[in-house]
Amino acid sequence: MTRSELREKIMTILYQIDLFENNNISYNIDDVIKDNMEIENEYVKDMVYGVITYKDEIDKIANKYLNDWTIDRIDSTGRAILRMGIYEIKYMDTPDIVVINEDIELAKKYSDDNVRKMINAVLDKLVNS
Repeated sequence: MTRSELREKIMTILYQIDLFENNNISYNIDDVIKDNMEIENEYVKDMVYGVITYKDEIDKIANKYLNDWTIDRIDSTGRAILRMGIYEIKYMDTPDIVVINEDIELAKKYSDDNVRKMINAVLDKLVNS
């Protein structure tokens, strides 16, 4: 799988976890990953566990750069994409421009134009802060 395809899987996993948490449904992170991945992948595990581990910090960063808005008001898919992007920029070695481009492509495919613009603005402000 390409990194783009893996990011789409990660977005799906984070989306599902978000739904489980919002509906007080218990889950096992490894089971959610296994349900979405045919084979184990370290990049996917690192990203999923990283986003979950640093979720509060990631959300604070997002809220800092969202003008008159908060991350919890963005739809679950948009939230997953934004959290992935912030995590990858802050904690991984992926070039910032790659992260932003990949996340914008996901947002074009899965979110509306307003959410795409918010994701782009937050990631851009984060990179340039």
